[in-house]
Amino acid sequence: MNDITNGLPNRLPSLVADTQATLDRIARDFSPAVFASSLAAEDMVLTDLILRAGLPIGIFSLDTGRLHPETLAVVDAVKARYGYDIALFHPNQQAVDQYVAANGINAFYDSIEMRRSCCGIRKVEPLGRALAGNRAWVTGQRRAQSTTRAELAIEEIDAAHGMTKFNPLADWSEDDVWQYLRDNQVPYNALHDQGFPSIGCAPCTRAVQPGEDVRAGRWWWENPDSKECGLHMVDGKLIRIKSVAA
Repeated sequence: MNDITNGLPNRLPSLVADTQATLDRIARDFSPAVFASSLAAEDMVLTDLILRAGLPIGIFSLDTGRLHPETLAVVDAVKARYGYDIALFHPNQQAVDQYVAANGINAFYDSIEMRRSCCGIRKVEPLGRALAGNRAWVTGQRRAQSTTRAELAIEEIDAAHGMTKFNPLADWSEDDVWQYLRDNQVPYNALHDQGFPSIGCAPCTRAVQPGEDVRAGRWWWENPDSKECGLHMVDGKLIRIKSVAA
């Protein structure tokens, strides 16, 4: 770990060591396991840790068909830096076409139900395919990201998918993430430099103003308590069914 933790400020060496230990345990005890990357800053921390350590944890991302070009460019950056191809999972085109034909291409602005339906087609269903056959999955979620993630555990039971779910960066702050990226020269989404701390689909993401919550730009027209796409929810509730630590 010395090559990774050298030069990091006080709190980071311990965070990095703990996170690496969690990833090592996932690779050792929960194989096969996969990392669901949104290609955002925190996900690039995990990408760097996984690939530099050569861990047998597959990395995939959900290409919804409405991502920013800058987001998709991260896939190429990972290939150039690490020689690794992130697997991309796409929505079922027939389901997308039916949704658009029935509701319009931007119907997600009309109601939470329409938005979650769109997310269900473009994210949740492809996620199910990506997770199939694995014992565990890893996310880049952090408690500091939003009120909906304040109780996030590092290890959880994901009853919806019948596997263990890990959030190795749960304890990390925004500053921790960026210090790691800077010190290790990890590539990241160019939109982060344009006021986008949290990035989703292009029509559903805006830049945030100083002092706003880091996820304020996601589905900005909705109440903060509803701002989850469904990847971490069951029947409208967050999949925090059982924390292993608890």
